[in-house]
Amino acid sequence: MQFTPKKLYYKIGEVCDLLGVEPHVLRYWETEFASLSPPKSKSGHRTYRPKDIELLLQIRKLLYEDGFTIAGARKQLRTGTPSDHAEPRRRTAGPARGRPKRSGSDAAGKPLEKVREELQNILTLLDRG
Repeated sequence: MQFTPKKLYYKIGEVCDLLGVEPHVLRYWETEFASLSPPKSKSGHRTYRPKDIELLLQIRKLLYEDGFTIAGARKQLRTGTPSDHAEPRRRTAGPARGRPKRSGSDAAGKPLEKVREELQNILTLLDRG
């Protein structure tokens, strides 16, 4: 997807519409990709510049189209290797895709896993409604 800027700054809603993602996804990507840090207006709203949008388009392609993990996409952006020649992650079936396997008895991870399952159940119910 080619981006042709028409303005100097874009609001988060405009960028979300352009990328086809929700605002929380953009805010999460900001925490995971150090090179992505849009300035904020005096009122505290994020203002995305054309260069930020170009980076977001690259991130979206790596994650959604090429199938990279966050770490893999970060590495791709850092090395500058074209994504056509890189190895994407292997997709697995089921909702556990992308999560690391737990080894042994991890008592701290069990409550978190239970919360994940409950959230997944809630999402399933909301999707049906």
